[in-house]
Amino acid sequence: MEIITVERKILEKNDAIASGLRKEFLFRKQFVINLLSSPGTGKTSLIERMAIKTKNIFSTAVIVGDVQTDNDSKRIGALNIPVVQIVTNGGCHLEANLVRDAYKNLLDLKFDLLIIENVGNLVCPAGFDLGEDIKVVLSSITEGEDKPLKYPVVFRNSVALIINKTDLQPYLNCKASGIKENALKVNPSIKVFETSCKTDEGIDEWISWLESKMKSK
Repeated sequence: MEIITVERKILEKNDAIASGLRKEFLFRKQFVINLLSSPGTGKTSLIERMAIKTKNIFSTAVIVGDVQTDNDSKRIGALNIPVVQIVTNGGCHLEANLVRDAYKNLLDLKFDLLIIENVGNLVCPAGFDLGEDIKVVLSSITEGEDKPLKYPVVFRNSVALIINKTDLQPYLNCKASGIKENALKVNPSIKVFETSCKTDEGIDEWISWLESKMKSK
């Protein structure tokens, strides 16, 4: 019972900070994505492709969460995108206080979209509100078709699923259609996109949908 009490206190504190962040994002007219996935699905590659394709459409900033290294933020920064790195030193997810502190480094900048690239993990990040407008889960062909069934919470809490690395389908015993089918079992309303950062398949469709979400805010 004590563990439950401690966990509840942690989440209540997190939610209070997230609520303040959400008001700040709304005031500044910034749309915020909490991008979730397991390691190696292509989060950073997707951000790179988005940045290149949307540079004349809307402006983007990124907060990157990693257990160690600043490899991803260096890749993103090379595209002249404002980026702040959070190193959790073993922490398996980002919390609202970490995002709040990182966001302070972006206050003097104007941008339309903030992408929070969460730590690669399909369990812990799913339960933490970061003040985002939407959670988006990224899966990949290399992971197999059963991830939505094994880790249902993150798929249930996300409004969109991006199935990445579709160019590898001919070489693997996994199909995007299988991942999509299982995701819809968990969350019948989830919007699904099939993408390849290598061939650009589906990237434009994903960006078009995202634009419509941004405009509605």
